Amino acid sequence: MQVDSDSSSPAEFVAVSSTDAGTRLDAVAAAAWPMYSRSRLQTWIAAGQLTVDGAPAKAKQRLTGGEQLRLDPASEAQGAAEPTVDEQIVAAEPVALDILHEDESILVLNKPVGLVMHPAPGHRSGTVMNGLVHRDPALRAVPRAGIVHRLDRDTTGVCVVARTLTAQTSLVRQLQARTMGREYRAVVVGHTAESGTVTGAIGRHSQDRKRMAMTDGGKPAVTHFQVAARLPGATVLDVRLETGRTHQIRVHMTAQGHPLIGDPVYKDGRALALNFRKGTEPRALVDAFGRQALHAQRLHLTHPATGKEMSFESPVPEDIHTLCEQLARCEGQR
Repeated sequence: MQVDSDSSSPAEFVAVSSTDAGTRLDAVAAAAWPMYSRSRLQTWIAAGQLTVDGAPAKAKQRLTGGEQLRLDPASEAQGAAEPTVDEQIVAAEPVALDILHEDESILVLNKPVGLVMHPAPGHRSGTVMNGLVHRDPALRAVPRAGIVHRLDRDTTGVCVVARTLTAQTSLVRQLQARTMGREYRAVVVGHTAESGTVTGAIGRHSQDRKRMAMTDGGKPAVTHFQVAARLPGATVLDVRLETGRTHQIRVHMTAQGHPLIGDPVYKDGRALALNFRKGTEPRALVDAFGRQALHAQRLHLTHPATGKEMSFESPVPEDIHTLCEQLARCEGQR
């Protein structure tokens, strides 16, 4: 695609090149405004916010060359391809958010244990999303208030929020292209190989819709792990994700016979019995740990506005650190 942008305007107006004669409007728009997804541009076209020679058009309309396309930046917020935040459903609330980094394009958060990312049945308030729209009302105009990847309620650590539609598109594309690096610290039951890769599609469990499972009909998922430390009956792992499926680390490690310590959903009684004898101190420590031992410790991304490579880190929280110290002192007690 070739487009000639009006240099007097920041890509709000685009003159269609004669070489694009016969090409669909949405395809030309995607080349002209690559910072936005094609689906979002199609929604703007349908809403009349992206016009051809000042008139509404259809996404599939074939251009002849020489037309002028106009995207109205003043109404961008109304045309997101995905639902924006409903003010009646998501109330602005002063939720405490631990901000690791903030600029005009992104927010990087350090999520504590127990904090839900967005409203859901049983958690309609007090979520990260409630706190985000309270802190920055403009985030109501960004799909999911800018949340581009999620951490489970009891998983701690680093996550990024997009503050603009352009930033959201960039970060989603990085996730899709697997260029956004996400590294976790996990404590699992049993002793794993020194390193490895788990590959297996993940989808909704056939009998329990609250669980995920490795299934032929699921989405491809790849998890890499490396031993960080070995403990009596357990292994501390550094885990790197290639994909970001729901409960990916929890499902993949459980499928290997090494569920996460404390995981209430994917708890494996057989694995626990094999590695922690009942009545021992190590078993008592494991049974008492109240959440899955999983922490998002590092995040690497390309900044949506500057193109700069950035890295953010969150130290392992006290509860996981204490668990590892206590298990280490139990050598020989299995």
